[in-house]
Amino acid sequence: MTQDLPQGIDTDATHRLIDMALAEDLGQGGDITSASTIPADLHFRGVMAARHDMTVAGLGLANLVFEKVDPAIEWNSKVEDGATVKAGTILGVVKGPARALLTAERTALNFLQHLSGIATLARTYVDAVEGTGATILDTRKTLPGYRDLAKYAAKMGGATNHRMRLDDLVLIKDNHVAVAGSITAAVNGAKQAGHRKIEVECDTLDQVCEAVALDVDAILLDNMGLRELREAVTIIAGRARSEASGGVTLDTVRAIAETGVDSISIGRITQSAPATDIGLDWNAG
Repeated sequence: MTQDLPQGIDTDATHRLIDMALAEDLGQGGDITSASTIPADLHFRGVMAARHDMTVAGLGLANLVFEKVDPAIEWNSKVEDGATVKAGTILGVVKGPARALLTAERTALNFLQHLSGIATLARTYVDAVEGTGATILDTRKTLPGYRDLAKYAAKMGGATNHRMRLDDLVLIKDNHVAVAGSITAAVNGAKQAGHRKIEVECDTLDQVCEAVALDVDAILLDNMGLRELREAVTIIAGRARSEASGGVTLDTVRAIAETGVDSISIGRITQSAPATDIGLDWNAG
């Protein structure tokens, strides 16, 4: 099966990103190594396989990269994005003109390995809180140009997308409060501007008390310890969604989830997920 771009991804932006990545790799002279060492009429068949357990995301981008380099290349995915696979699983088979395949190889793998890394880390966090009722959220901590793709990959790993952009939701953070003068002033300003969906970041339990009295949708509990989180959940008492954030790791996420918070936002899922190791082995055919 071929793999297309998933629904919701900005197609034009994705094509621009792929074009930029290929131009960056090809330079002015193109793939001089393949052009000078590989016969023009030689065809290859390649098998792309996982070298360790992972959750896959980005197969459609790999397909697009190969297609852009040479429309004669044929790509066939063997799994779907979102699949969690074991080491050795064949992810896709690609065949076509050998020069073009070698030219496209690195860019295709870069996209697939990066996005699968995000999906894999997201899945690890989601699995770590299974049964607690807490939802794992991603953040806006993404590489420039990768926002849609990174959040798509996080979703493939089972995470829930937080706001995509600044215009999605009013999220009042500590610097907004500092400039506005107080949480109350900041929330009232947002409501006067016509916004009804409002989340407020709180660093202390006193701020939680202030925010929950203002009828906001969600309260972000920033860098609180476990005892404070439990007290904050008690104060909120279901009147707003509770979101824990700040310094969350795989070692701490389960305990945080067990405090009763509704969600946990984790920037490192999209900001610093390690790339997966995916091999592409060739044979003439």
